[in-house]
Amino acid sequence: MILLASAISYFQAVVLGLLQGVTELFPISSLGHTVLFPTLFGWGSVVRMQSASESPWLAFVVMLHVGSALGLLAYFWRDWVKIIKAFFRTLVKRRADDPTERLAWLIIVASIPAGILGIAFEHTFRTLTAKPLAAAIALTINGLILFAAEAYRRRAEVRALAVREGLNVEGGRELGTLEYTEAFVIGIAQSTALVAGISREGVTMGAGLARGLSHSDAARLAFLMATPIILAAGIFKLGDLLGPHGDGIRGQAVVACAVAAVAALFTVAFLVRWFRTRTLTPFAFYCLLFGVAMVAYTQS
Repeated sequence: MILLASAISYFQAVVLGLLQGVTELFPISSLGHTVLFPTLFGWGSVVRMQSASESPWLAFVVMLHVGSALGLLAYFWRDWVKIIKAFFRTLVKRRADDPTERLAWLIIVASIPAGILGIAFEHTFRTLTAKPLAAAIALTINGLILFAAEAYRRRAEVRALAVREGLNVEGGRELGTLEYTEAFVIGIAQSTALVAGISREGVTMGAGLARGLSHSDAARLAFLMATPIILAAGIFKLGDLLGPHGDGIRGQAVVACAVAAVAALFTVAFLVRWFRTRTLTPFAFYCLLFGVAMVAYTQS
């Protein structure tokens, strides 16, 4: 087993936490950047650890993601209080009437495929794709996905769907009008983020846009959907951090988690404002250009 303590410093943990807190919520793949930036920085020991079949790296990465989830919780805590109260109301009434009650169940339904696929394939996918070349290729594909999402949203049938199901002030479909089957499909799309280089927020937003949501509502859905999945993954992997895999890395993991949480809080505040009036297109260009550049760099 590769010991993370011999491969990563507290400085590197801070850098990775900052990187995670920003790139997890931007639709540019935090996992892809976490794989690629150590290559750019020349952190050879970290690069070797990432693709090792048995190492503490996955537990460390999960703690990075937990930091992002804590930042999201801090920003959306009022929303979560309403959602949780609404969920318990539906248990008493045995039906979901208002938009918040429906949103509670939409999040639950969307979390099912992501949870099942994550438990079954997380270790396999993150080990196989945690290599710089694979992550660079996937990041390039992520850029194409974002371009495709924007192009598809402009199609006549998507606009017609938004009109038929109800418009909000931004000209998109109301979040509460999503069907549970649509939420399930969006959850499947979210699961592709198991591949390093594919953005959880990017594919979730893309799937929401394809169902007629506005950019603002698609982003809000992506942020809310990500929170329980990431926290559940953290609880699921907590044993690895507390067990032998965590020997010598717990301090670094806690520091990285705290930095990621603070960075995520500021990042989500920025993105909520961004998607009120702007699109995924700039992030698509970034992923495409950076991905292609990293493919060339890793092959040189």
